Amino acid sequence: MSIEIKTPTFPESVADGTVATWHKQPGEACSTDELIVDIETDKVVLEVVAPADGVIKEILKGEGDTVLSEEVLAIFEAGAAASAAPAAASAPAAAAPVSEASASTDAEKVGPAARKLIEENSLDVNQIPGTGKNGGITKEDVVNFLKNKPAAAAAAPVKVDNAAALNIASGERVEKRVPMTRLRATIAKRLVEAQQNAAMLTTYNEVNMKPVMELRKQYKDLFEKTHNGTRLGFMSFFVKAATEALKRFPAVNASIDGNDMVYHGYQDIGVAVSTERGLMVPVLRDTDAMSLADVESTIADFGKRGRDGKLGLDDMQGGTFTITNGGVFGSLMSTPILNPPQTAIMGMHKIQERPMAVNGQVEILPMMYLALSYDHRMIDGKEAVQFLVTIKDLLEDPARMLLEV
Repeated sequence: MSIEIKTPTFPESVADGTVATWHKQPGEACSTDELIVDIETDKVVLEVVAPADGVIKEILKGEGDTVLSEEVLAIFEAGAAASAAPAAASAPAAAAPVSEASASTDAEKVGPAARKLIEENSLDVNQIPGTGKNGGITKEDVVNFLKNKPAAAAAAPVKVDNAAALNIASGERVEKRVPMTRLRATIAKRLVEAQQNAAMLTTYNEVNMKPVMELRKQYKDLFEKTHNGTRLGFMSFFVKAATEALKRFPAVNASIDGNDMVYHGYQDIGVAVSTERGLMVPVLRDTDAMSLADVESTIADFGKRGRDGKLGLDDMQGGTFTITNGGVFGSLMSTPILNPPQTAIMGMHKIQERPMAVNGQVEILPMMYLALSYDHRMIDGKEAVQFLVTIKDLLEDPARMLLEV
């Protein structure tokens, strides 16, 4: 029975997508719910799985093709068995030159995704062991070969052409041109639009992290034991402090829609997560009702799914305020860019010990710079400064978050 494999239904905010990677090729066996193709949109990668046991009969949309919602990608044959590789693929024709036969064999046993990686890394296809059907080379085979490439090179000495080595050593400059992914292109477009369309300013402050660090040190083991292995980090304190500050300063928790200012009666805080595909901002919903453990476990789940490419569109839609943490990469100070249509974003940074004047005495304290970028069309400077000072006060005396004072 033939089945049409279609693109998933896109939400209204997504116009189209791009075929990123075919994980299965025509004639290759597929199991029910096995991943067969990735569709990349400007927000997430959507996975299309096999509807039943069978094989792909024909691929209608190749890698790199633009597809619309519910467009047919391939024809799937349910219940069919994997086809054997043609005999010509294993034995070159006697009349054909060796180079042509080799090229034909390589083309048949290497999938499009694997071939793309091989070309980008200038690899010799004959050196890559294939684990696919009839010895075919899959994308995973190429990735594993790249990981083990240094060890393989060390184990098998190769004769080096001194002349070629001299040419490389003399300063040959290599360049690689890679098309921008839809997600990266969308990020770039939105960041430029944010700077062009908003009156963006940034205010800075610094917070003494010693009280939070001491509280975390005192209770982290008990916290982890009580909450089924959830670790107590710093981000949950910042989320809860930001939630309280957003309730006190509604303009920071608002957005601009044309000539209207939209004030949100809830706090949905986006937390920037760095992934291999780029920066993503999944959203914590109703943070006022979340505990520290809820915040930490949800952020940990976001991070894991972000690395695995499993974040969905629903995870990243909406949001009334954003927190980004450049401190995990060592940033001491930066200017975060607004995440439209939100009117503010807060940047956390590296915790660094500095000499500080406390009651006329010099003390070495763990300090962090905070940055709040805001849209001056919506938020006055006074509100922005007071918002950041509120977060500073709450973090330097965490009991105030519990007492809401």
